[in-house]
Amino acid sequence: MNESKNVSRLFMCIGIVFVTCLLLSNLVAGKMWAVTPDITLPAAVILFPVTYIIGDVFTEVYGFRKARTIIWLGFACSFFAVLVYLVTIALPHPGYWENQEAYAIVMGTTPRVAIASFSGYLFGEFSNSIILSKLKVATKGKKLWVRTIFSTVIGEGLDSVIFIVISFWGTMENTVVLKMILFQYLFKVVYEVLFTPVTYLVVKTIKKAEGIDVYDEGLKYNLIKG
Repeated sequence: MNESKNVSRLFMCIGIVFVTCLLLSNLVAGKMWAVTPDITLPAAVILFPVTYIIGDVFTEVYGFRKARTIIWLGFACSFFAVLVYLVTIALPHPGYWENQEAYAIVMGTTPRVAIASFSGYLFGEFSNSIILSKLKVATKGKKLWVRTIFSTVIGEGLDSVIFIVISFWGTMENTVVLKMILFQYLFKVVYEVLFTPVTYLVVKTIKKAEGIDVYDEGLKYNLIKG
């Protein structure tokens, strides 16, 4: 089915959920979760994989072009949020306000971590969307579970490696960094697998409601336009 040029109310609602999950994930990423005495993960792992699930839904239903719009929108909103956090941290505070340091720790970010976050997000989300789109055409729309899981394996893998390596390589032992990558990656992939029945239900419901099911046949995967 051809891609519609219109943007529906349902599309906008899903886009809002996507951006909200992304912003919240970035905000809570500084909180560390001691899963076991030997395994520590950023708290963002409980929510960030949802952005990939929603990304799967966008690509599967609306096609790569519409998914690309949402991915860039999420990037722009995240970048703007970081700027706002930094500006508010820099604002002069009254002497009686004793929470400046705590606020800066929670809301602030270093250039290194910001670059890591943005790079991992863009490489991961675009890889996930492109692979899912190509596989949909190759499989003629069959075996959605194979497409969503495989695209996630690649997308989440790139995101985890890029983010953790840029953020932490050289700041701690290499074995610790590699362990962080492995456990975070496995958690995200298992998350996607467990939510596969939900993905099926959501995709089926949206396709029926929208009356659309885009196949990106012959599409050139330009990340900017086209």
